[in-house]
Amino acid sequence: QVQLVESGGGLVQAGGSLRLSCTASGRTFSIWAMGWFRQAPGKEREFVAAITGNGGRSYAADSVKGRFTISRDNAKNTVYLQMNSLKPEDTAVYYCARGRTFDPSMGAHDYNYWGQGTQVTVSS
Repeated sequence: QVQLVESGGGLVQAGGSLRLSCTASGRTFSIWAMGWFRQAPGKEREFVAAITGNGGRSYAADSVKGRFTISRDNAKNTVYLQMNSLKPEDTAVYYCARGRTFDPSMGAHDYNYWGQGTQVTVSS
């Protein structure tokens, strides 16, 4: 069973930055795409960013493009989400997830392991 543990969430003022981390158990981390999703109160879970197994390609939602950057360190079994220029509308619980394949997807159904989530709150 794969376990994903997120950290790095918190309270930040608008315009500030946070870096989320997600560390996975298991020995085949570099095979799988990794993604970040978020869910705000009363809203559906939405795609934020994803990255290929080797970190060679990444994708981000239009709402965060240019502000958020996904990266990974396969030697540490860890994926990161650097979030800059945060806005109040970025407030949500952020989840990392492991993909079913090497290539990432924007669909939540293409991820089969999920972390417990970490709260990010951006004050205005």
